Amino acid sequence: MSRVRAGELDVHVQRLSPPGTDAPILVCVHGLLTDSLASYYFTLGPAFAERGVDVIMYDLRGHGRTTRPASGYRLEQFVDDLDALLGALGVTRPVHVVGNSFGGSVAYGLAAARPDRVASVIAIEAEPPTPVWTRHMADGLADAKNQLALDGAFDWIAAHHGAHTARLSKSAHKILQATTMAEDIPRSGTIEPDLSAVRCPVLAVFGGDSGLSEQVPHLEETLAYCRTVVLPDQGHSVLVERTAETIDVILDWVHVTSRVAVRA
Repeated sequence: MSRVRAGELDVHVQRLSPPGTDAPILVCVHGLLTDSLASYYFTLGPAFAERGVDVIMYDLRGHGRTTRPASGYRLEQFVDDLDALLGALGVTRPVHVVGNSFGGSVAYGLAAARPDRVASVIAIEAEPPTPVWTRHMADGLADAKNQLALDGAFDWIAAHHGAHTARLSKSAHKILQATTMAEDIPRSGTIEPDLSAVRCPVLAVFGGDSGLSEQVPHLEETLAYCRTVVLPDQGHSVLVERTAETIDVILDWVHVTSRVAVRA
């Protein structure tokens, strides 16, 4: 594990690089509040590296061991962080950005802001950052901030969902109380609903029981190069509950899109 200075942050990053310099590069972006790079380190990361992919995992601003500023949590700042991190790591080739939940919104955001940086977006249970997304985020973050502040909240979570989830919820509570994240993210800049700013290939993976899978027709209609995968009988926790299937789908995607890019 190491920290890299990227912009205003000391970013906690882990890189698993196979031998050779021309391996596809996969950057893993985790979700909000209860998440960190560990969710990839214990699921997708090692499996990708063992199969010849250069894997970069990092903690988002305010999460894990990365700097936690009191403010500055609009989506565009998360996007700038990723751009700065790639620069600090000396990455010049386009990368495949896999984002889980909020991490997928960051991936879409980077593709729109820096198309030269992104070979493809791989969005797991994620929404593009359109105006509708900001409303969803505002509601979800306000509810989380209020509910986690209630007396007995963590005891209830431990009793119904286990001690590990309660610990993660306490970490989320600390982030929400110590920062302006809940207020900043809904004020983020957005992309147009027609997704015209996203010109790279997109792989979108959803759980069939998740409401986010309702995006499939819109994504397939508006994105020029999009593949959608819906896993039946699965909710939001695709990454940890359907890990093997997710690995296979993403590896196939990375190798196919990398070959297409080479031919182009």
